[in-house]
Amino acid sequence: MDKFKTLEPVKLYSPSASRSSAKTVSNVRLIGKLPADLHILVLTHLPIPDIPAYSLCSRATAELSKDERVWKDRWIRLGVEKHDLSGALNELESRSKGLYASSRASAPPTLPVDSFDDEFGDFASVDTIAPSQDEMGDFVGGFGQPVSLSTSNSSKPNYRSMYIRAHSLLKPLTHALSSPTHLLLSSLFPPPSPTLRFQSETLRLLSLFLSGTVQPLTAYTSLRTSLRQALDRFEANLLSAFDAADSQGNEHGMQEAADASWRVWEGTGEWELSRTWGEKREIFYEQGRWKPLDNFTKDGDLAFDAMDEFMRDVLSSIRTHGSRAVRVFPPASHVLLSFAERIANEVIAEYITSLLTRAREISNETFLKATAASFKESWRLVDAIIETASQRSDSLLTQTQAEDVIYRMFEANMDEYLDEEVESVKQQFELICRTWSQQISQRASAPASSETTRFLGSQNPAQVKRNLLASFTDVLLLPVTIVPRTVGAVGAVLTTGGTAAVQGIAMLNPQRWGASAVTPSGVKNGYTKDFRTSLEPGNVLFESGRDDEDEDFDAKKSDAKRSSQSSQMTLDTSTSTQSSSAKTTNLDKLELLLSLDTALELIHADREALKRVETFSGYPGHYGHRVHDTVEEIFILLLQTMSERHLSPGFAQAIDRMHAYKPAEHGETTSVAPLLQFFELVHIGDTMQSMVQVYFDKELAPRIDRTDFLNPVVREKKRFENALDDSVAGGLNAGTEVLMTQVEHIIITQTKLREYCPPEDAPPLELGPTKGCSEAIRCLEIHCKLLKGSTSKEVLEVFYQEVGFRLIAILQKHIKRQIISLTGGFQVIADLNAYHSFILSLRVASVASEFSHLKMLGHVYVVEDAKDLAQIVRDVTRYGGAYRPEDIYEFIQRRADWKQIEKTVDKTMYNLSFKEDCVIC
Repeated sequence: MDKFKTLEPVKLYSPSASRSSAKTVSNVRLIGKLPADLHILVLTHLPIPDIPAYSLCSRATAELSKDERVWKDRWIRLGVEKHDLSGALNELESRSKGLYASSRASAPPTLPVDSFDDEFGDFASVDTIAPSQDEMGDFVGGFGQPVSLSTSNSSKPNYRSMYIRAHSLLKPLTHALSSPTHLLLSSLFPPPSPTLRFQSETLRLLSLFLSGTVQPLTAYTSLRTSLRQALDRFEANLLSAFDAADSQGNEHGMQEAADASWRVWEGTGEWELSRTWGEKREIFYEQGRWKPLDNFTKDGDLAFDAMDEFMRDVLSSIRTHGSRAVRVFPPASHVLLSFAERIANEVIAEYITSLLTRAREISNETFLKATAASFKESWRLVDAIIETASQRSDSLLTQTQAEDVIYRMFEANMDEYLDEEVESVKQQFELICRTWSQQISQRASAPASSETTRFLGSQNPAQVKRNLLASFTDVLLLPVTIVPRTVGAVGAVLTTGGTAAVQGIAMLNPQRWGASAVTPSGVKNGYTKDFRTSLEPGNVLFESGRDDEDEDFDAKKSDAKRSSQSSQMTLDTSTSTQSSSAKTTNLDKLELLLSLDTALELIHADREALKRVETFSGYPGHYGHRVHDTVEEIFILLLQTMSERHLSPGFAQAIDRMHAYKPAEHGETTSVAPLLQFFELVHIGDTMQSMVQVYFDKELAPRIDRTDFLNPVVREKKRFENALDDSVAGGLNAGTEVLMTQVEHIIITQTKLREYCPPEDAPPLELGPTKGCSEAIRCLEIHCKLLKGSTSKEVLEVFYQEVGFRLIAILQKHIKRQIISLTGGFQVIADLNAYHSFILSLRVASVASEFSHLKMLGHVYVVEDAKDLAQIVRDVTRYGGAYRPEDIYEFIQRRADWKQIEKTVDKTMYNLSFKEDCVIC
């Protein structure tokens, strides 16, 4: 207990901090019980007549009354510098000096006063006629007398002296405000009348002087009422003078009156002179001249020739009257901008409202086109405003202000338009997908076509797709018609832009490369011509070249464009696709589950909507964000529709149909029809994804941050790509099963009964692969080659790997079914070598090593000596650990001489003899 100490209070503040705080408090200057700063604050808001009484309290308050902080605030409130009224003060001073000089000549002499110490200041002498500038009127009593307006001796006058000068000049003018109302202006400005500018600046000075923020005189409130009457009369005179000059075309008189009116205007409400001038423009009373419904043809189509004529009249008015407004009115008044806003809101907006109301009655599509076209036409007003304002070099009008005229005018239509645009895209996508579903149903019930056009039929599908995408890129660069017009006869709507894009995109579809496919409905559609046959010149869009998967697409784009206009496509005649029986009608149409036509229609519909919305991309503020969000939403709808309504269902149906394929029902063929068609499906899906990527790069990438993984467009695009990859992967898994089932069927059916155990009197073997082996390899080569270039290298490698491992299992199973003689063992080795060569061509290292071990397994069928065979079986290192002795033992049991060598092999392998080691009790 002796070790514990009593706790002491903790010192929250150090003694030095306390001393510093006390020192800070002691440095505060007190006058009476209040800090000096508080006195300054009081003086800042005190009326001018009360400052002398406040200063009489003590010498200290007298000193504070001269503090610059008090007079700086008062000078700023007077607003001389802010409103550029120094010239008016100088003019008032010169006028006062003339009056003072005449009165000074008849004044009595100055009385000298002895110097004495005063509690409130030192005065060496007093001039009863003209007190010194430092004497504030009521301080000495001389402020009501004529004042000497000499400036301070200092090179830079202080705020107190500047205010005293202004006060001294303006206070005498307040006496005139006691005159009758009709004599106010003549009392303020006696003959000879000064210029209008001087009168306006003087009245503006008095208006600021007699304000509640300055409070220069005790009776400033009543004086301000009289001043307001004088201002009203003065503005009325200016308005009359302006109208008279306007009627005579006297721009100089208009400019002088407008400048004076602008200077005297207090800036609250609307400038009367500007409003009156604008109301007299005839354009506001000519709405009957223009008929918004003339923008529709008899068939209800849009033709904006009427609005073109309307906008020409509006722009002519802007250039005519706006040019005069720029020359006459002060730049700071922005009369041109106000005039343009009034035209936009009262003339253009009324015209557009009637037009859009009628468009809404016709159809939603017409409404959307009319909205974008109306905005595009209205935007011409911005260029006219900028062009008119540029006539004056000191114009203060900016591009942003001019654009805001149209943006504010069109805001009333934006909510409805953006909502309808999204809904319209959804409806169009739904219609396109529903039409495609109906076509699928019709094709399912139609007779099977014996000829089909395929990407796979070309010598180089990758080159075909590159050429197609190059042409597709050119189509995307075509302009979309926003403002429809007519050419020649009434009703002949100009079809450039959007319609041309439709025709150009349609020609990119490989389904249209054929010559004569007609669906039950009579519409040309579908794959119609076999790529295996030669095509007539002029019927082919693209020419294929050598395949090079590692070439960059952009490096080949220019070559692709040239080749797309050149000679006909070279075709691969090595690929044979045989016609199927009636049982395979649905399978023959497997590649038609996806349609480039449908994808192109979706992209075109999306692009038209996107281009319309892009018309409003410059919108600021809230609607700017909405426009950006709508652009993203429209593209997201394309991705969702193409993925969920077209690609995924198409691949799902293809997978289901592949599972139903039975090789035994199709005779002897190396072609797996559903797999071939699925590979074609993969090519089409890959082309769709490439088109979406090109569309994204051209239209969306410049508008979003591609590196922002949280961006909804980036996320949905990744989701779209993943969905396609999953569909392809699922299809390849099912396709692999179908392919390997077909391979196994070929091996089983085309391998003769005694292929590996020929009779003793049979002719010598040629040591080539058997027919079953050759056909199986041919089947594998055909299908593996067709998939090349239609998917990524990673997916291709996985597919090859899966084919290789499944082929190993099939061959092992096949070998175990055979009876193999010593002579037939060489045939087995020949087949295994052929399979091994095929696998090496796939360039998949893991599968190649497994096949090299399988190839070594064939040696067990050509070893004659049983003991040597047993040693081979026991040598596990011989097969790289791929086969255990027990596995090899199963294979050697298929030897034709197994019964003769079994005991020797068992004894050698296991050191086991049944006669000696096995005892049956």
